[in-house]
Amino acid sequence: MSKLKNKKIAIVAADGFEESELFSPLEALKEEGAEIEIISIKSGEIAGFKHMERGKSIKVDKEIAHADINDYDGVVIPGGLFNPDALRRDEKVIAFVRGAFAKKLPVAAICHGPQVLITAEVVKGRKMTGFEAIQPDLKNAGAEVSDEEVIVDNGLVTSRKPDDLPAFNKKIIEEFCEGKHKGQKKSIAA
Repeated sequence: MSKLKNKKIAIVAADGFEESELFSPLEALKEEGAEIEIISIKSGEIAGFKHMERGKSIKVDKEIAHADINDYDGVVIPGGLFNPDALRRDEKVIAFVRGAFAKKLPVAAICHGPQVLITAEVVKGRKMTGFEAIQPDLKNAGAEVSDEEVIVDNGLVTSRKPDDLPAFNKKIIEEFCEGKHKGQKKSIAA
């Protein structure tokens, strides 16, 4: 299959990503013909986790300092406990994410990944979900939160946990196929 042929997707991650939440979307997108680049705050490899245990690592294709949002057709942000915390503290990551929203690109985040979107101030007024522990944070940032396996809002795809990956992967493929979304915009922070 090649629904996503000629589409280039950035998976933005750092050490501490949840292994399944990076590798499962990566494989699903590759199966549909997408070109994937792993973007991180450092070069070399980043290490994943399976919950609290060390997991597989993956090679970084490009440091965020050298990534230009204009080169991509969509963005995926996996969860994990440490990954989003590292990403949200990096100004270049936040600028990259804001750039994706400004260009109306589809963006997908799972589990703790939406914390990066909170820091980027792009969640206000958006329908979203995330890991149970961060749902109050999403609400406090102005998102309309629902505890569902996957929520799609004008190109923004969010899910709660690894169990939601089949639904998440299906929806990210659909949204990346559709391309830019008029309703995908940077929220105005309160």
